[in-house]
Amino acid sequence: MSRHTTFRYCLDPTGEQSVVLARHAGAARFAFNQSLHFVKTALNTRKTCPEHPVPWTAFDLINAFNTWKKTEAAGRVFAVGADGVNEVRVTGLAWRTEVCQQVFEEAAVDCGRALAAFSDSRTGKRAGKRVGFPRFKKKTKTVLAFRIRNRHTKAGRAAIRIGDNETARSVTLPGIGALRVRDDTRRLRRMLTKGRARILYATVSFRARRWWVSVATEASDLHSAHHHRPRKHGDEGGWVGIDRGLTAFMVAATGDGAEVARVDGARKPLKTGLARQRCLAKSVSRKQAGSRNHRHAATRLGRHHHRVANIRRHFAHQVANELVKTHDRLVVEDLNVAGMLGNHSLARAISDAGWADFARLLVYKQAWRGGTVTIADRWYPSSKRCSACGTINSALTLADRLFVCECGFSADRDHNAAINLANWPAIEQDVSRSPDPRAGGRVTNVRRREGADRHRTCAGETVPVDAGTEVQTTLVA
Repeated sequence: MSRHTTFRYCLDPTGEQSVVLARHAGAARFAFNQSLHFVKTALNTRKTCPEHPVPWTAFDLINAFNTWKKTEAAGRVFAVGADGVNEVRVTGLAWRTEVCQQVFEEAAVDCGRALAAFSDSRTGKRAGKRVGFPRFKKKTKTVLAFRIRNRHTKAGRAAIRIGDNETARSVTLPGIGALRVRDDTRRLRRMLTKGRARILYATVSFRARRWWVSVATEASDLHSAHHHRPRKHGDEGGWVGIDRGLTAFMVAATGDGAEVARVDGARKPLKTGLARQRCLAKSVSRKQAGSRNHRHAATRLGRHHHRVANIRRHFAHQVANELVKTHDRLVVEDLNVAGMLGNHSLARAISDAGWADFARLLVYKQAWRGGTVTIADRWYPSSKRCSACGTINSALTLADRLFVCECGFSADRDHNAAINLANWPAIEQDVSRSPDPRAGGRVTNVRRREGADRHRTCAGETVPVDAGTEVQTTLVA
């Protein structure tokens, strides 16, 4: 079994290499827009000619673009001879040899994926928010980025290489050459040397006034020493519940009430840098749109946002790594984070905590180590349920930080919720859940109100009342 992981490095290109990277990113944007133009043109033609084919898949778009880039529509030159006669010479896309050809193909693949997401969303195959039809990428608003696949020559030499030509901190890309990086590449180089990883593709992007490269690899499983020991047959214990919150970022406890981890000092990079963010945002609004000062101010604001996101992501990785290394069975609750953001009093704090990203990290990191992560039901009252007697305290509010039960049990709210989450696998089959708590139970075979199934009549329409009887309805003013 293999796993997919990504190594991200900050590039340190020269001035000439920065121009080449920008040229490749522009070529990717151009190819995406041209592929989308093929689709829209074919859809308009299909209105009058239903038999006209529409290039919808990635394979069709690649073939359409490769055919177009060599035609007269892509580029031509008018040459005037000595006799004064104009001659048309077809050149195709004149600058297509200045960039790596894989950039065009990967951009067409991206357009095909966007079209597939649109189709799946319309037909109901794709869950989540509805996806709209793809739009053209604007030069001033689109993030500069392109992707290159790792191909091998007949001699077995890879196109994307790490630490080539005895330069440890370097990444070699086809059509661009060796690029120096600021980070240490020792871990990836060791995995490639030992044959424990294989590079799939590299994505280069420009964010916060810096070039970044993300190397996607297919790596082998972690060493057996880093895996959790397999449980004995019939062992259903050892679960650790994880409760996410704002006062305490994370509280972990076992089913018997032992607290195994607590992170009180959660990083709040957005709240910490909010004063600077407001200052930078005001600086952007005070500059004239389109001017050089406006671009520089927007760049400084973008760097600040990038730094805030990096701090939040690094903190989530640290906490997730500590949990998956020490516990093989974890339980987290299915929080409706998108719905919680509707609470304007807590939306900023919830976004700053990064609950959804933290849960995603737990799932794939635990899978790497052979552990298990169980998702508790969204309607499971982990905070309102007494972990001692099971009584539901429906009067508990968000302001109550101490849980007190009628049986005499009292504990910290987050600690009590973590215990209930740890007990979730054992009581999962015994808890009667409703998809809507307000309904008070699962609703089936609901009887419609009398007359609801009848056809709504309009003025002058005839509708049957009884068998063999019809009544003419009239509009009364």
